[in-house]
Amino acid sequence: MSDITLKQAQEQVDTWIKTIGVKYFNELTNLGILMEEVGELSRLMVRTYGEQSFKESDKGKELGDEMADVLWVLICLANQTGVDLTSALQKNFEKKNIRDANRHRDNDKLK
Repeated sequence: MSDITLKQAQEQVDTWIKTIGVKYFNELTNLGILMEEVGELSRLMVRTYGEQSFKESDKGKELGDEMADVLWVLICLANQTGVDLTSALQKNFEKKNIRDANRHRDNDKLK
């Protein structure tokens, strides 16, 4: 698969949902699913980089796949609520560049 933009990802998820997935789950259901997926990512991160040991049920899980699951549901929510993720991310960069222009550089904890 070649590189895709956020816009293309939103379009591809929408097409998949409307053809193979039949229809979107409602927004609150998808919010719950997003929390579940974030929990699965968290579990794998804790076991990979933290002190917890792996369980049998953790075997075969991949970070990239878990992150993609989170992104998939986030894209679903964006599509359902009319959010253009490309525009939202650009605005978020602008906000951070203004708000955090010196914040991290001046943080003694990061030196």
